[in-house]
Formats: sequence, structure tokens, C-alpha cells
Amino acid sequence: MRQIVAVILGWFLAAGGAAAQTPTPKTFQAAAGTFAYYEVGPRRGVPLVLLSGGPGFDSEYFWFGPVFRQLARTRWVVSYDQRGTGRSVPVGPADTVTVADMVADLEALRVALGVERLDLLGHSWGGYLAMAYGATHGDRVAHMVLVGSAAPKFSETIFLFGQVFPERDMSTPMNEGRATGDQSLLAKAIDVYTSMIFYSPEHAAPWRAQARKLAFNHHQNGHLGRDMGIQDFTPRLAGFRFPTLVTTGRYDMNVAPLVAWRIHRAIAESRLVVFERSSHIPFYEEPTAFRRELEAFLGR
Repeated sequence: MRQIVAVILGWFLAAGGAAAQTPTPKTFQAAAGTFAYYEVGPRRGVPLVLLSGGPGFDSEYFWFGPVFRQLARTRWVVSYDQRGTGRSVPVGPADTVTVADMVADLEALRVALGVERLDLLGHSWGGYLAMAYGATHGDRVAHMVLVGSAAPKFSETIFLFGQVFPERDMSTPMNEGRATGDQSLLAKAIDVYTSMIFYSPEHAAPWRAQARKLAFNHHQNGHLGRDMGIQDFTPRLAGFRFPTLVTTGRYDMNVAPLVAWRIHRAIAESRLVVFERSSHIPFYEEPTAFRRELEAFLGR
């Protein structure tokens, strides 16, 4: 459970600089119901779709910092709230949610956008979702970017919190909060978590302040956690024929860089970039370097 919670909370890591206003939400329809999505930039070409971490958190954090707004000066950038999060269709304890459901939701977004292919950027759990989508709809992927991604076999994701921060207990309040539905305990777990996923304290401070007001859908998280336990997309990576960029922060405690290395080795002709002054959110901690690498890759 500790391992699922870790990548799951990975979404906090996401931006750079002061908080910015989230784009105006729009909606699209999928089999599960109504979903919210957000877009910035000129509506032409192949959209870059941002897949947020978790599972259990919405996509708003991508818009807190400058990277994706800057990118949107010249290209179409889209995020969406996955089912059970943000403004999208709710998920509760009686629902069932599988990885295949999440892939189908992303495919419904592609159809709603009216495009043949997507550029995908998956962060943390979002990277796992990107690989699952690529394994199912590889012909729909133009480029794939994996940022601090969980392993394609989730149980092989390496979490370093216990080895590096043994005195910080995230699991107890998280597990108790999940069992009781006590949001204050979940918020406490998130607060501990955000103290462990930054390279430098000055990056951590503003994020911890913002993260204390965030909600976490532990029902959606639990449903997907069970399904991820029986999935393994590793054999499918060898069949990826679209350009893939695999990135990691040198000091990523949430997903050890070894995971990125293994994904890179499994995907033929993929490119690996290590951000040397980052932890789990290089687009927040090294926004200039991250945007430079992303723009160069997407321009291939």
C-alpha cells in the first residue's frame, strides 16, 4: 500500500514558479460520463496531452508554473481531469475503475479533440497511463514523454522514502485516512509527502503550502491500485515505434532513477534525460532545462 500511495501522490510535483490561473474548463463525453479538460495555445497540429499523477488527483497542478503555458505560445497543450478527480465524473467506494477504463477515457478525449494522434506527457502515475495507452493504441501516439514514471509493472517501481527519510511517517496517516475517510489525515499524509519530493527546500516550501488544501480521491486510487497489481506492460514496450523521451530527477525519491533507466532500455531508440538538480518534478525544479529538452524532442 505504501508503494501505491507514493506514485499516486506523484501529482503534486508538477509545476514551476508562482501559481497561475487554471484555464477555463471545457467538457467531453466518455462512456463513464462527463469529463473536464483544459486547453491553451493555438488549436492546430498534434496536441500535447498532459497526464497527471496519482491516481487520485486532478490535472490542475500542471498550470501552477510556467513551463506548459510557455510551451503553449507555439503549440496546443491540453490537460484533463481523470475520472474521479477534479470536475470529471465522480468515483466512489461502490464503483469499479480499471486501467483499461482510464485508457478508454483518454481515447475518448482524443476523439473529442478531433485529432488522429496525440503527443503524450505522463507524470508519475500518468507515465504508467501513457504506457498503457501506447500498448493499446500505439498508432494514435505521435510522441511520448515519461516524467518520473512508475514502472510498467507497478510492483517494480522503486520508492526510496523509507531509506532516505526513515523518520517521516506518511503511511500511517494515509492508511488511517483511507480507512476512515478522514480528510485531515489524508492532508497530513500529503504534507509529509511533499516534504520528501524536492531537491531543494526553497522549491518545497511553496508547494507544501498549496498542497495542504488539496483533496485526494482514495476510492479511485484503491480501485486502480488493485488492477495495477495484476497488470504488466513491460513486454509491450519493445513494440513502441513512436519517439519516446524518458526523464527523471537525479534525486527522485518517489520513483528511483533506476526505473527510468529500465524503461529507457526497454523502448528501442528512446532518449533518456536526467535532470541533475531535481527530484520527482523536474518541470518545477528545472523549468528552463526541462522546457528546452521537451521542445527539442517534440520538434523531431
